[in-house]
Amino acid sequence: MNIQINTGHNIQGNEALISKFSNIIESSLSRVSDHISKVEVHLKDEDGNKNGKNDKRCMIEARLEGYKPIAVSDNADNLNQALDGAIEKLLRMVDGILGREVDKRNDSIEPPIPQHELKELS
Repeated sequence: MNIQINTGHNIQGNEALISKFSNIIESSLSRVSDHISKVEVHLKDEDGNKNGKNDKRCMIEARLEGYKPIAVSDNADNLNQALDGAIEKLLRMVDGILGREVDKRNDSIEPPIPQHELKELS
């Protein structure tokens, strides 16, 4: 899984922040990482140098193999909270997509014959 982190002009995109957020993303998405080829993160301070509520935004775009890219975003008081919120939304979305695929595959498999019917056939 390739992770790319982009920051707006009001956010210091230093190595420590990028490394920390990359590690958080990698560990948080580890259980679905086999299905994700790329994650692109955009961090933004929506009101610049002002200290407003919910002014930090994290948008995550993920590329699932075999699907169109999906995107989620979250706003919070700080970047850590915005990242956590966006990751939670992304996981719910990926789980939903992958769950529907499992359901489709299971629907195409014929259900097993109940044991009592097997005895009647013999």
